[in-house]
Amino acid sequence: MKAVVFDPVSGASGDMIIGGLVDLGARKDIVENAMTCITDFGEVEVDITKTNRQGIDGTMVSVTSDDNGDRRYADIVKAVESCGLDDAIIRDAIAIYEKIADAESRIHGVPKNRLHFHEVGTADAIADVMGACAAFHDLGFRECAIHSTPVYVGSGFVDTKYGRLPVPAPATLEILRNSGLIFRGGPVEEELLTPTGAAILAHFVQKCSTFFPEIAVKKIGYGAGSKELEMPNALRIVVGEMDALIHDSIEVLETNVDDVTGEILGNLLEELMKLGAKDVAIIPATMKKGRSGHIIQIIAKPADVSVLARKVIEETGSLGVRIMPVRHRLIAKRKMASVAIEIAGKKHKADVKIATDSNGKLMNISAEFEDCKRIANENGIPVKEVIRRVEEVAWSRFKSTL
Repeated sequence: MKAVVFDPVSGASGDMIIGGLVDLGARKDIVENAMTCITDFGEVEVDITKTNRQGIDGTMVSVTSDDNGDRRYADIVKAVESCGLDDAIIRDAIAIYEKIADAESRIHGVPKNRLHFHEVGTADAIADVMGACAAFHDLGFRECAIHSTPVYVGSGFVDTKYGRLPVPAPATLEILRNSGLIFRGGPVEEELLTPTGAAILAHFVQKCSTFFPEIAVKKIGYGAGSKELEMPNALRIVVGEMDALIHDSIEVLETNVDDVTGEILGNLLEELMKLGAKDVAIIPATMKKGRSGHIIQIIAKPADVSVLARKVIEETGSLGVRIMPVRHRLIAKRKMASVAIEIAGKKHKADVKIATDSNGKLMNISAEFEDCKRIANENGIPVKEVIRRVEEVAWSRFKSTL
């Protein structure tokens, strides 16, 4: 599936995000029209040019306006709603400003219907939000998986209408708090991540990871920032193809035991599954001094690891549980459905498990064993025959619909 990865090692602002998207191919006329479509707060001038940051070519977006902001949140929403752009772009822009408003409301202790924006409410800030949304849709990125690496926010202090504030600015930090974004301080004493940039990323990014996801790179765009820094001041955006299987974060727990009976192990397996284990395997092993033993192996979500490890120690007397380093596993999307088969003139229902990739491509169908066993017993035929018939009907029914 197609994926987009933001790599904000030099932070992010609205104009850097737009620049990176234009560098990837978003049409300038579409973007400029979106950025200048709201005239309620004064004229906005947009200049989109190629530039170079320490040897890296990129696109820089400059937005100028004589507007000084200081307007109500409700007025911004009203202006966006009546701007005449596509409904999808308007919805995204309003959702981004909703994130900003939630942050400002919490920081200042003022209800959103009484909020007055300053820097984030200027005509050029509004233009940045509109331009980013328009570019995103022009590239078709709303249908892609959107990832990000950790966002560098800078450090030190920034001058605002409220005075000198620490970096990240309170509004930026509040937006980050309510997002799935990971952030890091530094690497320079500057404000690298603006509230507008944080809100745009928080809205569009679906997953933030320490490292790049596994991706076959097809295209790279650079959105240049206005400041000259000691490192390339550019937001890198990577477009590529990821495996259509779903990435699922897991951890593997493991321990060895040599003095636990089969009954205890069987009970432990059931208890671990009840506590949320994704799978449990108990593997025969030869231990030290030739003793027979078992390796207990558990696949689990990271949040369930502590509870499951404690259960293993309590039930087996093990002195420790290893947690194996696993980045993620690739899994198919799974759903349940029901099909009917006819045996000796009588219809029987059985559930099937359907596996697809994230694009909806059918990968496998398996019949639920207990249903097939019940039907086999009722009709005096082998259970494998029932499984064959159920899966045959399911493949015929679902192959053309998924």
